[in-house]
Amino acid sequence: MQTLKLAFLALLLAAPAARAERLLVSNEKDNTITVIDGATLAVTATIKVGERPRGIVASHDGRSVYICTSDSDHVEVLDLATLAVTRILPSGPDPELMTLSPDGTTLYVANENDNMVSVVDVKAGRVVTEIPVGVEPEGMGISPDGRVLVNTSETTSMAHFIDTATQQPIANVLVGSRPRVARFTADGKQVWVSAEVGGTVSVVDAGSHTVVHTIDFAIPGVPRESVQPVGIAVTPDAKTAFVALGPANRIAVVDTGTYEVRKYLLVGQRVWNLAFSLDAKRLYATNGVSNDLSVIDVDALRVTKSVPVGRLPWGVVVVP
Repeated sequence: MQTLKLAFLALLLAAPAARAERLLVSNEKDNTITVIDGATLAVTATIKVGERPRGIVASHDGRSVYICTSDSDHVEVLDLATLAVTRILPSGPDPELMTLSPDGTTLYVANENDNMVSVVDVKAGRVVTEIPVGVEPEGMGISPDGRVLVNTSETTSMAHFIDTATQQPIANVLVGSRPRVARFTADGKQVWVSAEVGGTVSVVDAGSHTVVHTIDFAIPGVPRESVQPVGIAVTPDAKTAFVALGPANRIAVVDTGTYEVRKYLLVGQRVWNLAFSLDAKRLYATNGVSNDLSVIDVDALRVTKSVPVGRLPWGVVVVP
């Protein structure tokens, strides 16, 4: 009996710990948020929100999620304890992507239809100023120290560097055609900008505001026009970047030291945005046409599961 108890205890200790996290996916066509349990990867709730939810960001205290409801022209605040929308924050017309300041007090929202970035005081629930940028603002990235904001403008094909203290642009960097996402590396030294139509990722030096490298993608058997980079996720150690390639149905695995593509991972149709699990051992990817979420083992570089969600899944965020 003692031997059996010891064997059972050994099995328990060897078993991987359950992931105490939840995934929230914004479904653009259904006007819903899908909630997924991180341990079982089972859908646990579907929440109705405003029209055309896209960008989604978690508060730093893990209590709320902010959702850009683009056709409702505002940002909704979802309480994670009750899974109910408890507040509405203003934005400009057609908010698409946003980022939260490191201190959690300010939301920076890209409003696609008025060429402005709205600066929203979260506690007061009001827009404190608007920053003019290029045509069709989209991507939003903020430096780890919160001093520099980067916005991409799709039609202008630029990454706009903005001083958050003065709320004024300090540099405009020409990148590939139709830039989508801007992502700072963890050390704040680089900004990676995806260009959907250009089919490239521009690596921008955050200090000099110059493009230091342009990453191209070539997938055997896939037409070049189908390779449309959008979402970007950089590992916490800054050694590897993952780039969602849209209708190519692939995620590129890029060595950040050499800028070489190490591998292409086949995922669902029209892969859009990416998010790491809390321990960065998994990568989650939304697939807009196949209406599912791909789960990737980061160490093995292998797709392990597909989870059905709502129609046109767009954004994904991971919370405790």
